[in-house]
Amino acid sequence: MRHILQPGPPPEARLAAVVTRGVNFDAVLPEGLRLLDAASAAFKAQGCRSGVLRFGEGVLGPLAYVMPALSATPDHAAFYSAPFRPVGLTRLKSGALTFGWRFGQPFFHCHAFWVEADGRQNGGHILPEETFLAAPLAVSATGLFDAAFEAVADVETGFTLFEPRGQGVEGAPFHALRLRPNQDFGQALQSYCRQHGIASARLHGGVGSLIGAHYADGRISTPFATEMAIRSGTLRGEEVLIAIELVDFEGNLSSGMLHCGDNPVLMTMELVLEAVEQGESA
Repeated sequence: MRHILQPGPPPEARLAAVVTRGVNFDAVLPEGLRLLDAASAAFKAQGCRSGVLRFGEGVLGPLAYVMPALSATPDHAAFYSAPFRPVGLTRLKSGALTFGWRFGQPFFHCHAFWVEADGRQNGGHILPEETFLAAPLAVSATGLFDAAFEAVADVETGFTLFEPRGQGVEGAPFHALRLRPNQDFGQALQSYCRQHGIASARLHGGVGSLIGAHYADGRISTPFATEMAIRSGTLRGEEVLIAIELVDFEGNLSSGMLHCGDNPVLMTMELVLEAVEQGESA
């Protein structure tokens, strides 16, 4: 399986998790607000400090974003491009967002895919401080009551990244997760489910990066530095069905169902796993 050397030592624990109560809800984020403020208000209305969401078609303007890029220094295995600020309105196609806290302030990690005003199809990492909703945006969200994604310094990758924090509630159905680099995405979730006696689960949100991508239909995206968002995800026993959308550092877009067993995490993967059916713990 593909492997990228990170600049720092890898912690022994390859997954951070908090078991938490939560709520699934739909909302419409109003136009005219920063995407950050609209998302924050939606979770606050549910009594939640943090959570994840997915969205489909919408309109942004202005939009600011960065794309995956090679690192100019050995401090990181990959990095970001300079910011892009396309002129005019940008029409969203899909995306996922993790809402949490950074240095005591609301923040999000969002990867999305869109069509810019000049017709260019693109995707990347949306910058929270500069991106506004130009039309109402319907979202499907999961709010967390006993956990929150908080930005922490990550020695392994050299970045400040979201990780779930909180005391949690044993036996609660929601699991706030962060997967660390160089482990297969699907297999790591399978192992987690076995350890926690989860017979079937569905995935909510889903923002992160893979070392390229190997799709279930045989297609392979080879450029290693990517940004991706989960479009849908379910697990049941040995069956792992995770559909994603992805942009790589060369600007290539791809999407589809992942091949379980050959999709290692590059930097991070954040999501909420909801236990649908309990089984026996491993």
